[in-house]
Amino acid sequence: MHGWFDGFKAATHAVNGQHIFSRVGGRADGPPLLLLHGFPQTHAIWHRVARRLADRYRLVMPDLRGYGDSSKPEGGADHAQYSKRAMAQDMVELMRSLGHARFAVCGHDRGGRVAHRLALDHPAAVQALALVDIAPTLDMYEATDMAFARAYYHWFHLIQPEPLPERMIGGDPLGYLHWKLGGWGAGGLAHVEPQALADFERCFADPAAIHATCEDYRASAGIDLVHDRASRAAGEKIACELLLLWGERGVVHRLFDPMALWQAQCSRAVRGEALPAGHFIPEEVPDRVADALAAFLGD
Repeated sequence: MHGWFDGFKAATHAVNGQHIFSRVGGRADGPPLLLLHGFPQTHAIWHRVARRLADRYRLVMPDLRGYGDSSKPEGGADHAQYSKRAMAQDMVELMRSLGHARFAVCGHDRGGRVAHRLALDHPAAVQALALVDIAPTLDMYEATDMAFARAYYHWFHLIQPEPLPERMIGGDPLGYLHWKLGGWGAGGLAHVEPQALADFERCFADPAAIHATCEDYRASAGIDLVHDRASRAAGEKIACELLLLWGERGVVHRLFDPMALWQAQCSRAVRGEALPAGHFIPEEVPDRVADALAAFLGD
């Protein structure tokens, strides 16, 4: 039985004015693959997938700024420090520091939104893009109705002015964390590895992390939409092939058409499939995720 992330080197990297924690491992000469987690988690969401891909790819699994053991800067008046543009810049500089000028990237949840912006802002760096259980941020906000607001209530709670959501979540951070991890069609916490849950609990209990995640969402409801609208007005699209994975029991599947929405934002081939899961797909069906990524990326 493998230990927790055996064979993966943990280190903190000074990039883009931040300190970004990551684990790096897998095949030393394999094609580089950047794996980005979402809310309210850390890189630990990728453990099961990483075990299945380690013999084929050079895997880089960071904690996004504001999450895990990475920097948690103040967001600023416009929350720009948590724009997906700033977070994407962290990632491209991290990969360059590791010797990877061009790489594939797969992002789940918030990590998918960072990956989307990374592909738009740094098209020469992104060889292939995979997005897990998201539709484009701008489309999701513009389609808001009662069903979406109920399902993704946190989008509208976390963007409220500081310190209201921070205080509310901080009153019972682990209760809030467990509620989120057990929702979105996942069906409790059985899908979460004990070591991963311990990492999520340790990191999310930090008041600085709660504030940073609120800033992440505030940025998405403000400056990120400015950037997204500007990209669409300029005709910018994803310039590499795109793989979409989403959960059959998830909100994206129920309320959106991810294939159609992403095809409109991509100039290359788009493939995708719904998997038998809720929202936390890399943990719920890691074999299916690993197989899909391997088939999409090749060697």
